[in-house]
Amino acid sequence: MDGIYTIADLRSLIDTAKGRKKASLIVKGVTLINVITRELEESVDIAVQAGRIVSIGRYDDLIGDQTIVIDGKGLYAGPGYIDSHMHIESSLLTPENFSRLALPLGTTSVFADPHEIENTCGLDGLEYFVDSAGRLPLKVFITEASCVPAKLGFETTGGEITGREIDRTVGRPGIVGLGEVMDYQGIIDGDERLLGEVVSTLNHAKVVQGHAPLVTGRDLNAYLSAGITSDHECTRKDETLEKLRRGMTINVRESSIAHDVKELVRTVTETGIDTRHLLLCTDDVTASDMFSGLHMNHVLERVIEEGVDPLVAYQMASINAAEYYKMADVLGSISPFKVADMVLLEGLTKPSPRLVIAGGEVVARDGRLTVQVPAMPIPEKLKNTIKLKAVTPETFRIQAKGRRARIIKLIEETGYTVPLIEDIDSKDGEVVLNDGVAKVAVLERYGKTGGMSKGLVKGFNIVRKGAVASTFSHDSHNVIVVGSSDADMALAVNRIIEIQGGMVLVRNGEVAAQLELPVGGILSDEGAPRVIEKEKLMLDAWRTLGCELDSPSLYMSELTLSVVPEFRITDKGLLDTVNFRFLNLFVD
Repeated sequence: MDGIYTIADLRSLIDTAKGRKKASLIVKGVTLINVITRELEESVDIAVQAGRIVSIGRYDDLIGDQTIVIDGKGLYAGPGYIDSHMHIESSLLTPENFSRLALPLGTTSVFADPHEIENTCGLDGLEYFVDSAGRLPLKVFITEASCVPAKLGFETTGGEITGREIDRTVGRPGIVGLGEVMDYQGIIDGDERLLGEVVSTLNHAKVVQGHAPLVTGRDLNAYLSAGITSDHECTRKDETLEKLRRGMTINVRESSIAHDVKELVRTVTETGIDTRHLLLCTDDVTASDMFSGLHMNHVLERVIEEGVDPLVAYQMASINAAEYYKMADVLGSISPFKVADMVLLEGLTKPSPRLVIAGGEVVARDGRLTVQVPAMPIPEKLKNTIKLKAVTPETFRIQAKGRRARIIKLIEETGYTVPLIEDIDSKDGEVVLNDGVAKVAVLERYGKTGGMSKGLVKGFNIVRKGAVASTFSHDSHNVIVVGSSDADMALAVNRIIEIQGGMVLVRNGEVAAQLELPVGGILSDEGAPRVIEKEKLMLDAWRTLGCELDSPSLYMSELTLSVVPEFRITDKGLLDTVNFRFLNLFVD
C-alpha cells in the first residue's frame, strides 16, 4: 500500500493472472458483490497473489500445491469494509488492540484522525500511531490532526500543532490528508492558522476533512470555498441534502452514542439521489460495543435495514470511501491489482462476515481472529501526563451568585447539548443540587495554567451520592468530573491523579470502579478483554448512581467538546459554541 513497486512485483501479478504462476490463495465459486458496476456476479473464482487480486473468473489452473483454496459456494464476497472517519482512541485501546477487535467484524481499513492523542501528547502521539499503523494487518490510514487544540484560545491542551508542523507532517507516507477541521467558525472567519494548514494539505494534493454541524447557507458556501470536502456531523436529512448538493461528501455515522443512520438515509430512500458521495463511518465506538459485534458491519446493516439497496450500501462501505481518499486504484473493490481485502458473507443482508481476508491472508473466521497482531512498545514519553495537584471537597463548592443558573442539558443519542436556565436552590450561600442536576467541573491537567471551571449539568440522573471523573474528555482531555457530592468529586479526581489517567467512579466515599488509561491519559495499556471488563464494571457502577444512559462515559466526554452545538464547558469556562463566547454560570 506504500505505492512503491518494482518490475518484478508486476510480473508476478501478471504471470499469475495469465496462468504462468499459481495463485497464493483462491476463493472458489463465490457470488461477487461488484461495487464498481453495482451488480452480483455468480459463481466466480477470485485469485490472489502477493496480497493483490489478480484474476476473477473460473480458473482451476491457478491452483497449485501451495495455493490456499477457500470454498465460496453459497457465500457472497464483498470488499473489506472501510471506516471513512473514526478515532481509535474512543475505544480506549492501543492501535494493535483495536485492530484485534475490528478485523473479525470485517473492517479491513480505517481512516483514523488521531487528534485525541495529539491533543494530549503532540507530535509524539502522532509518531506512535504512524509507527503502529505500519505494522498492523488492519490498514490504518492517518489524517493529520488539524485542530490541536480544537478551538484555539478556548481550552488548554497538552500538545499544540502549528501550521508549520502540519506542512511537515501532512506530506509523509501513511498520512492521507488533514483530519476534521472542527473550528468551522475559524475557517469562515478566515483564520490564518487554519487556512495555512488547509493550504499545506491541498498543495500536497491530499484531502481536507470537515466538521460542520448545522452549518448551512452562506456559511456553508464559505466553509466549502476553503477546499474542505467532507462532513460526518450531519444529523438531519435537509442538512445532508444541502451539503451533498453543494459538492460535499457526507460520512453517514453510527457511533456508540450518535445514531444518525435512520435520519440520514432518508436522503437516499425519499429522494433517489446519487449516492457516490455518501460514505459510512463509526467516528467513536467503544471497545465494549465492538466486542458485542458492532463496528462497520453494524453501520452497514443499519443502512440496509433502513431501506437502502444492499448493493448501494456496500458501495457506501467500500468503493465510495476509496474514491474520496483518491485510493480507488488500489482499494475498495474486488478487481485485479486491488489489495486483496475481502469479506465472505452468508447473505447480502448479513454483513457480519463468516471469513475475513486482509492483504491476501485469512485474518478471521466466524468472528475470531486467526492471525497474530504484533505488539507495539508504548513510548515512555506518552505516560505520566497528569500534572494536576491534589484537590479537596472545597474545590467543587459553587457559590450562589444568583437565583437562576445556566445548565448544560444532554440530548440523548447525539453528541449535542442545549442550554437551560432554571431556578437553583442554595443554602448558606452555596448551590444545593435538586431535580436531577449534577455538578460538573473541568480541571487543566497539563501543569500549564492550573485553570478550572465549574458548572451544572442535567441528563445523567445522578440521584445517589457519588461522582465520576475522567481524563478522556474531548478533545483537550483535561480532567472532567460530574457528581452530586463535593467529597466524592474530590476523591474521584485525586484517584485519577494517582493512577495517572483514566475513569474513576466513587459512591458514598468509596471507589466503586475504575479504568486505568496511562497512555496519554486516554488509552489503556491492557488488552481488549480487560478493558471491556472494566468498562462493564464502570457502566454497572453508573447504574447504581441512577444513570441509565447507554454510554454515560462517552456523554461525559462530549461535555468538553468546544466545537459542537451548543453549550459546553472547558477548563476556561462555560462556552456558548454557537456564538463562541464564554458565559457566566448565573444569569442574574
